[in-house]
Amino acid sequence: MPRQATLLTDTKIKSLKPRAERYRVSDSDGLMLEIMSSGNKIWRYRYSLYGVRQASLTIGPYPEISLAEARQQRDAWAKLVAKGESPKRAVQALKTEKRNTVAAFAEQWLSEQLEGKSKSYQTTLRRIMEKDVFPWLGGMPLTEVKPADILDLCDRIKSRGSPQMALMTRNVLRRMYDFAIARQMVEHNPAAVLAARFIATEESRTRVLSPKEIGEVMRGIYYSDIRRPLKLALHLLAITMVRKTELTDARWDEFDLEAGIWDIPAERMKKDRPHRVYLSRQAQGLLEELHSLSHSSVFLFPSLRGAVDRPIADNTLNQAVRALSLDVQHFVLHDFRRTASTHLHEMGHPSDAIEKALAHKIIGIKGVYNRAEYAEQRIQIMQAWGDFVQTQIDGATRFRSA
Repeated sequence: MPRQATLLTDTKIKSLKPRAERYRVSDSDGLMLEIMSSGNKIWRYRYSLYGVRQASLTIGPYPEISLAEARQQRDAWAKLVAKGESPKRAVQALKTEKRNTVAAFAEQWLSEQLEGKSKSYQTTLRRIMEKDVFPWLGGMPLTEVKPADILDLCDRIKSRGSPQMALMTRNVLRRMYDFAIARQMVEHNPAAVLAARFIATEESRTRVLSPKEIGEVMRGIYYSDIRRPLKLALHLLAITMVRKTELTDARWDEFDLEAGIWDIPAERMKKDRPHRVYLSRQAQGLLEELHSLSHSSVFLFPSLRGAVDRPIADNTLNQAVRALSLDVQHFVLHDFRRTASTHLHEMGHPSDAIEKALAHKIIGIKGVYNRAEYAEQRIQIMQAWGDFVQTQIDGATRFRSA
C-alpha cells in the first residue's frame, strides 16, 4: 500500500530552511512549496493535461499567500484540468483582462497625454481619473463599458453639486476612448454616444460668492501647489475686476506702479475702448512681487514653453482653478467680476463708478463723461474692494461698509 504524503502545516512550513540549492516540498494534489536558496518560499502547482506533464504554475509567495489560499487556488485550477482545460491559458487570459481594464489602459493613455503638459493640466486629469473614474469604472474591461456606465458615473458627480466636472469627466473619457479606437483596443466610444446636453447644461451666470466663499477660494489658491505667479494672477483677477484675458495678456509697459495706474489699450478690451484700472495697495504689492518673477519678459505672465516671448495660454488660469480642491460649488473665474459688483453695491458705492470700474458702458448722458470723471470714486472703490477681499482671506466674518 503506497505511503500517503504528509500534508503541510504552517508550523512545518516555518521550519523549512534554505539549502545551497532550491528544493520543493509537496502538500497534496499537485500543490508544492519551493524553498529558494535565498530563503523565499513560493507556492507552485504541478499538473498533467491529457496525460502530459505540464510546466508548473506559480501561485505566489508564502506567507503573503497562506496555506489555505494556496489550496483554494490549486482546487480552482484542478477543476479546469478535470474538464480538460488549461489553467495556464486561464492565467494568461486573466492577465490580459487586467491589462485591458479601464484603469490599466488609462495609465497608458495618461503617460502619453501628460508628457510635456503643464503641472496644472496633469493634476486636473489625474484628479478626474483617481477621484471618480478609477473607483467607479477602473476594474471594468475597456471593451465592456457601456454609455449607461458613464452616464451613471456622471450622475454621481452631479449629485455632489458638480455638473461641470461631470461634463469634463465625460469629455476626458471620450478622448481616452478615441485613443483606444486608434490603437484597435475597442471598436466603439461609449462616451461619444452621450451628448453634452445630457450631462450638464449651460446655466445662466448668476453666481455671486459670499464673503465666506471669497475667503475659502483665495485661501485655497494660496494653500495649493500651483506656481506662485498663477496664485498672484488669480488674486489680481479677484481684486482688479478685469476680465481674464485682459490680465493674462497684460504687458509691463501698460503699468505705472508708482502712480497706481494700469491703462489697458483699446485693442485688448472687449468693447474696443481703452480702460484704466486704479490699483489698490494690495494689487500694487502683488504686481511688485510679480515683476521680480517675470524674468524680464514684456508680459506679466510669460509662457514657460517655447523660445518666443509670449503670455500664458488663455486657459491656464482655468486649469489652475480646476486643479484646486475647493468646496465652493459652481464657481468659475468670471464670477469674480459679478461678485465684486454685488458686494460693492451692497456697501453703498455709486453704481456708475462701479460700472466704469468694470469697463461696462453707461447708457445715456452719463456715458459720455470721460474716464477721469469717476477717478476719485473709482480709486476709493478699488481700495475698498482690495481691503474687503483681504479681510476675507484673513478669515474675518464681518466687514464695515465704505
